[in-house]
Amino acid sequence: MKLVIKVGTSTLAHATGKLNIRRTQELCRVLSDLKNAGHEVILVSSGAIGMGVGKLALKQKPVDIPTKQAAAAVGQCELMYTYDRLFTENGHTVAQILLTGADFLAEDRHENFNNTLSKLLELGALPVINENDTIATEEIKVGDNDTLSALVAVSAKANALIILSDVDGLYDSDPHKNEGAKLIERIHSMPEELFRLAGGEGSTLGTGGMKTKLNAAKICVEKGVDMVIANGENPQILYDIVAEKLGGYTRFFAKE
Repeated sequence: MKLVIKVGTSTLAHATGKLNIRRTQELCRVLSDLKNAGHEVILVSSGAIGMGVGKLALKQKPVDIPTKQAAAAVGQCELMYTYDRLFTENGHTVAQILLTGADFLAEDRHENFNNTLSKLLELGALPVINENDTIATEEIKVGDNDTLSALVAVSAKANALIILSDVDGLYDSDPHKNEGAKLIERIHSMPEELFRLAGGEGSTLGTGGMKTKLNAAKICVEKGVDMVIANGENPQILYDIVAEKLGGYTRFFAKE
């Protein structure tokens, strides 16, 4: 299987912005094991700005563009250093790809991206993709890595996109407000009512939320790619998802 796994800042970092070492180590171990089993793995990773906030000892996530871009520049170095070290320990080579919205809109740039991605997978490397926050502006940015991961999954003709977040999946009501909220485990269509279940933005350090994940699901399922929302607190859930053992997460089934 060809898998795109997207990890959010809340999965990789503590609320302080500092790396969640134990969870990140486990994530890299599981992804390495999936590669050892013969799966092609593409990682779309948030966390650059969040880790930059921690590295620069900023008191909160910046709101102005120059400081966000500076934090991304510092954090991206830390992020890739961490991935390179952890995946190397498990016998795999990583490659960094930084993208903007223009890389999907311009036909020649999109083709170049697809060619590079295909060659990296052919050579056995594990591509690590993020938005190029250091240079992205309103005109060229994708905006969030949920959407970016969906665009990557469609471009790569992946079998599935798995978004690891700080929630188990999509609930029929807000689980923070309703103790009786039920996890929706299977979704075969995406009517407008489904989007009304989405709340606001995600974590303090992240940029996403359930709305961006539903938008990503719509992009995927319409192009024949399954999508999953799962809790990244325990990366071993990836084994159940790849084995298609339903339970404990939300799977959006692609249109046939």
